[in-house]
Amino acid sequence: MNLLVTGGCGYIGTPLTKHLLSKKNKVTVVDNCWFGNFHKKNKMLKIIKKDIRNFEDLDIKGIDTIIHLANVANDPTVELNPSLSWDINVLASKLIARHAIKNKVKKIIFLSSGSVYGVKKEKNITEDLKLNPISIYNKTKMIAERVFLSFKDRISITCIRPATVCGLSERLRLDLTVNKLTYDAFYKKKIFVDGGNQIRPNIHIKDLVAAIDYMIFCKKKLSHNIYNIGFENLKISEIADKIKNKIDAKIIINKNRDIRSYRQDSSRLIKFGFKPKYNVDIAIDELIDFFKTNSKFNFTNKNFNLLRMKELDIK
Repeated sequence: MNLLVTGGCGYIGTPLTKHLLSKKNKVTVVDNCWFGNFHKKNKMLKIIKKDIRNFEDLDIKGIDTIIHLANVANDPTVELNPSLSWDINVLASKLIARHAIKNKVKKIIFLSSGSVYGVKKEKNITEDLKLNPISIYNKTKMIAERVFLSFKDRISITCIRPATVCGLSERLRLDLTVNKLTYDAFYKKKIFVDGGNQIRPNIHIKDLVAAIDYMIFCKKKLSHNIYNIGFENLKISEIADKIKNKIDAKIIINKNRDIRSYRQDSSRLIKFGFKPKYNVDIAIDELIDFFKTNSKFNFTNKNFNLLRMKELDIK
């Protein structure tokens, strides 16, 4: 299959692209490479260093499916430059959909976010619940979904809402909940928790890659346009305890409580046949092993989205 991955050099895009190449697919990556490029040369891989705001300039004839990952990610990074974030996260979505239809692409898979639900009291947060985004980032994801879904009569559209991702990637992010708390515990011997009772859904990066693969190659037609992808709803304090059980570190509770708290129910995807294989404990173990065996690894601003975007100062 001939696939195109926007953001294919990112935290999720890097292992996803490697996985797709391992299955003998032809992959085109479109990425501005703000956080680097960790791919090795491969005759089946083409990397185009380009901003997705110029997506309509690309020759995408022959592409079967677009997996759209590229975005300005997480709340503080988006708030650094809201205008830039609306352009990249929302306006580019229209360009991608329109250009895909023009070039007869069969399918678009869009990576939204489970955070579009906002703060919910319900125990089962299904895809049918009303969205209540509480940050600019959440809002850009919600509106981007609506943009893509407005084209669903002209092209196959699947929006997936992943939980907070954890685990290793060659383009390693250390500003995601499990990754950050494990990093702090290992190197600082302290686990900084804002509040602690708020609940977050989690997904191991390998399960997310597998779920995207499932949606690309599933032989039966997907029954819905939107799918939650998150399999462990845990309090932040529970994640901290899991890490403390593996690393001798002190848990420090900060008074400035992060109000974001939500769960995810991914029964729709599981009923459709997808089975997760990994969990938060595995991600913590993998991170600890990586830190132990890569003592000379050079952590930089590229491992933290906000720091890197401040460094780039992109307009």
